[in-house]
Amino acid sequence: MRENPNTNRQAAVEKLLAAAGGKLVSMYGKATNGPGTMIIFDVADPDMSAAMTGVAVSAGTLQNVHLTRLYTMEEIAGIRQKAKQIRGAYVPPGSQ
Repeated sequence: MRENPNTNRQAAVEKLLAAAGGKLVSMYGKATNGPGTMIIFDVADPDMSAAMTGVAVSAGTLQNVHLTRLYTMEEIAGIRQKAKQIRGAYVPPGSQ
């Protein structure tokens, strides 16, 4: 990017997302801990996030990647219901 500042990073991201069945929600440049980029995207299969990251990292174009899975409020409600179902099964180590 430094050698060719006109490189279209967003086009490369969109192409990879399309191949993974996803779409770009937004993309931001950042100056801290970088320079770098924050990409917000949506894919139906959460495993595709790791697969796409692996492809880009192995190509040498990404470093210091942090994936953060975001949940809708409906998904959080479902997670809370599941936690309620299993919470009695957990005994903290050393509390037995």
